[in-house]
Amino acid sequence: MNTIDVTMALVIGGLFAVGFFLMLQRSLMRIVLGFILLGHGTNLLLLVAGGTPGRPPVPDGRIDDPAGTADPLPQAMALTAIVITFGLTAFLMALAYRSWRMTGHDEVRDDVEDRRIGTVRERAEAGSAADRETGGTAPGGER
Repeated sequence: MNTIDVTMALVIGGLFAVGFFLMLQRSLMRIVLGFILLGHGTNLLLLVAGGTPGRPPVPDGRIDDPAGTADPLPQAMALTAIVITFGLTAFLMALAYRSWRMTGHDEVRDDVEDRRIGTVRERAEAGSAADRETGGTAPGGER
């Protein structure tokens, strides 16, 4: 294993870890930054998977050693990933800006309906736990 392989694996793993951590936050700008870091990690992963960094896919129109050339498919996929990341980043930035203009902050609010469903579920779970503890009898001796 090469030193550059270990270094690139650590860098890619770090980008993915920080990107996922930021995407789990409630601030829209942190979500956008996390998405950007995930995009950079994906691009590095694709370029490392192409093998032989720095070598052209077809050198001088002739191929002497097929093992010494770089695979062009991961390079094409990396270019596609760059375009997709840029487009989605612009879209997410527009959403974050609109949220900032509408609400005055960029924090994602809780959904009221989700909170209501959660409290109904918590009450039902608490009731079933109480039934298990008391043997299934309700107050007043009824089942």
